[in-house]
Amino acid sequence: MTHQTYPGLVVLVIYGFCLGIPSPLLPAQPFPSHTHPNPAAPQMEATPDNHRTPQGWHFSWPQGDAVKGRELFVKLECYSCHLVQGEQFPAPGGDIGPELAAMGPLHNAAYFAEAIINPNAVIEPGKGYEAADGSSKMPSYNEFITVQEVVDLVAYLQGLKPPGTAPTSHGSGSGATGGAHKH
Repeated sequence: MTHQTYPGLVVLVIYGFCLGIPSPLLPAQPFPSHTHPNPAAPQMEATPDNHRTPQGWHFSWPQGDAVKGRELFVKLECYSCHLVQGEQFPAPGGDIGPELAAMGPLHNAAYFAEAIINPNAVIEPGKGYEAADGSSKMPSYNEFITVQEVVDLVAYLQGLKPPGTAPTSHGSGSGATGGAHKH
């Protein structure tokens, strides 16, 4: 590179940086005005320069496939800790987790997702779900399952109904009526 081309290169790099074009000559750090806002800050309309969460935004849980969710339930051997009335799974090895058929109508998708993704978030004391250290007895599966698998498993759980109740339209036929299975 000659002395004459260097100023032109600097101008191109600076111009590209201002336009958001990455350059191997500059560190990949945004200007302070491009940092994420404080999550506790008031919500405001999103604009190209403030990058805030749009007013009125909410998380929309995707629709899952309850049949695939049931398959994952079996693959992970969730039945070893959870009974599911109306399902024909092997008997649990112990009464560790709650019976799940009754849970389907009681909880929304976010509750089930949190229980799967972060089992230590909510632990009901005195029900036998706590380990000696106060953590949940439910293991974490985060390194073994995908987001889509969580979505499908949640669809399966939401479609569960206690035996004798009408099935729901969640998923695509989860076989969620009758039997017993554990998580």
